[in-house]
Amino acid sequence: MVDRSLSIEAIAAAEDALGVRYSETERAAMVDNLAGQIDLAVRRRETPLPYDLAPATRFDPRLLGWTAPSSTSIRATAIDPGPLPDKAEDIAFAPVTKLAGWIAARAISCERLASLYLDRIERLAPRLECIAAVTADLAMSQARRADALLSAGTYLGPLHGIPWGCKDLLDTRGIVTGWGAEPFSERVPTTDATVVRRLTEAGAVLVAKTTLGALAYGDIWYGGVTRNPWNLAEGSSGSSAGSGSATAAGLVGFSLGTETLGSIVAPSLRCGVTGLRPTFGRVPRTGAMPLCWTLDKIGPMCRSVADTALVLAAINGGDVADPCSIDAPFGYDASAPIAGLRLGYYPTDFDGEGVNALDRAMLDEARALGLTLVELTRPDLPYDSLMNTLFAEAAASFERLTLDDLDDRLTWQEPGAWPNTFRKARFLSAVDHIQLDRLRRRIMQDMDATFHSVDAIIGPCLAGPMLIITNFTGHPCLAMRSGFRKSPTRQRLSLAKARLDQGVDGEGEEFLVPHAISLYGRLFDEGVLIRIGAALEARLGVAARRPPLDA
Repeated sequence: MVDRSLSIEAIAAAEDALGVRYSETERAAMVDNLAGQIDLAVRRRETPLPYDLAPATRFDPRLLGWTAPSSTSIRATAIDPGPLPDKAEDIAFAPVTKLAGWIAARAISCERLASLYLDRIERLAPRLECIAAVTADLAMSQARRADALLSAGTYLGPLHGIPWGCKDLLDTRGIVTGWGAEPFSERVPTTDATVVRRLTEAGAVLVAKTTLGALAYGDIWYGGVTRNPWNLAEGSSGSSAGSGSATAAGLVGFSLGTETLGSIVAPSLRCGVTGLRPTFGRVPRTGAMPLCWTLDKIGPMCRSVADTALVLAAINGGDVADPCSIDAPFGYDASAPIAGLRLGYYPTDFDGEGVNALDRAMLDEARALGLTLVELTRPDLPYDSLMNTLFAEAAASFERLTLDDLDDRLTWQEPGAWPNTFRKARFLSAVDHIQLDRLRRRIMQDMDATFHSVDAIIGPCLAGPMLIITNFTGHPCLAMRSGFRKSPTRQRLSLAKARLDQGVDGEGEEFLVPHAISLYGRLFDEGVLIRIGAALEARLGVAARRPPLDA
């Protein structure tokens, strides 16, 4: 039996690290029974817990008195796709709204469209390192079925026959789902994730599993480093690295990503795609790798704002197998005017580190659309302290990697990478963890009050605390392309200083790369974000530009 006895001197020595101070009498009292407390924790560790076992407590972003948005139906804009282009590249980069029109009109078969994307994957994916597995046989089978249904007069909706990419932490029956990490690289699930099943039922065609940074952090996975199509010398950011890269490069019609803290927003910013992080709980995570039970979210990554509405409608809805899922309707009326809507912004966020002229220009563009801009202020609170909740949940989810020394098998071993983060998290205080949860509710109350005065909020994607705040409060975010700028190769995304850092511009050759802006909305009111985003997208006229891969 291990001797866990502690001395008064040992307790005193630990006080500086713990940030507390005890008297001699208090230390003496602790010596007698602190070892028993440690033994209880050690005994619990002897019982391995399955990855899909959620905690008994669940997070719900809705506060008492919350009322659901009144809009519950979907009215998308009717789009004339025009004639089918002659060039395969022009078809591949078309948004889902156009692809759907061509399929519905039988201008292109589902089988031909799937083959077109599979050909691009074969040619370009090795350069981008963005595909974890090609699902060619499944894709062709699904595409032929989609064509057969059309021939029989059955059209399943706007995703019928649309090829898509699935982030490789979402289970796909009989197909390796390796979570980007060496210890799981041969993991083969026996069922589909709920969102995968729903997209299959909507007629979508799965052509590939897209890469993610190991265990949903960064862009390093067991097959390499996922590349940004606009600059192959830099990573595509993470953790939905492959979904961002593949969608931007025209290898899929759309993709699914997940976000715990920036994993949809960051690759959307770097790769120039439109990422929609839905309200926490709107999309069920059954069959998804659990990283942080109170933070994980699944959302679409597309080439246009309107596409995100089509995908979200297909994957929306509660699931009893996910205790945090919430069965809320999704409403979106593309014809509703946006003029007069109140768009909040925090001036300090637009003046902070990492902000550029493209970010600030979005305020003028919003005014030009007839939106009423409202200056906001926020309480001075330690928002970045919430990061310890993320660290604790992630370390708990992958405890066995730490306790069984399997974390050494992960490629990324820097101080800011998961292995070291998981080890450090074991020194976090359980009391502080509860207090962080109370701080989280205070911030939820503040955001709820803010959204009583505005319909949406606009802000830089990574500058300021909004990324942390809204991920912890559960509010939705739309990250969309806002323009282009010249930039040298950038550093890798990291959680340095307990915040998401996209990396400062380096030195050397400059590349033309996309930039993005974020829109934040009320709980379960993604429709307003999509309406504003679509209007901004049309005004800016920058959505159609392509990375130079086909040149």
